[in-house]
Amino acid sequence: MSTTSPSPVSPGAGGDLPFRLVATDLDGTLLTSEETVSARTRAALATATGAGAVHIIVTGRSAAWARPVFDEIGYRGIAVCGQGAQVYDAGAHKLLTSLTLDRRLAALAVAKIEAETGPLAVAANQDGLDGDVLAGPGYELLIGSDLPVVRVDKGELFASPLSKLYIQHRGLTDDALAETARRVAGDLVGVVMAGAGIVELLPLGLSKATGLAVAARRLGLRAADTVAFGDMPNDVPMFGWAAHGVAMANAHAELLAVADEITVGNDEDGVAVVLERLYPQR
Repeated sequence: MSTTSPSPVSPGAGGDLPFRLVATDLDGTLLTSEETVSARTRAALATATGAGAVHIIVTGRSAAWARPVFDEIGYRGIAVCGQGAQVYDAGAHKLLTSLTLDRRLAALAVAKIEAETGPLAVAANQDGLDGDVLAGPGYELLIGSDLPVVRVDKGELFASPLSKLYIQHRGLTDDALAETARRVAGDLVGVVMAGAGIVELLPLGLSKATGLAVAARRLGLRAADTVAFGDMPNDVPMFGWAAHGVAMANAHAELLAVADEITVGNDEDGVAVVLERLYPQR
């Protein structure tokens, strides 16, 4: 893991590397199912960064939800959080960029989806480094251990600036809910499925790719310099942007279909398996 915030990479740096930027998703990719980074993966990342590559974590988690994980695993670099809405300096505990979701459009999108599906369970991610996740009636968080949520009435969800919404439906699968939301409200908000029980409504045009492009540009790096790792449909835009996309064996079928390479699962050190090949110890 990087122990300091990376500085811009000079044009000649890392010229003999296969990729100068290693972009990894967090849950289901870099993290094991126990939400740790294995010793093997830590060593492979250390070898890659020691050779001159830069590691950026690109996660759907907001910075507030990602920060405890970063602290636990010793990550101090730049991270892309909130599906691209936030570029976060983990070493300085500082937001570098932050985009918000238009609350009027978000409320209209929810209404249009509910007109098609019936009532939704909704949660809202407040903007900012200390923003809470407000969970409305019936919303149940299905990933992460002990991630904090604040229970509120549905009318309180839109009371403060937001980065995104989470929606759930008792009778629809995540894929079906995402498809319906995209069909009826895709002209108002971005829609992405990021994990079990996690269908998100985002600012239109926002993706992990847009956030990663901003972070890479700050470091003097490009799409052509990048190998990306992921496991869910929210990683599809990142794979489209990066020169090489590596899906975990446990990945969603939508991501597997567009991957340049498929590695073993996150509990089998899938990231390390590829990095050891790309950046062998010397």
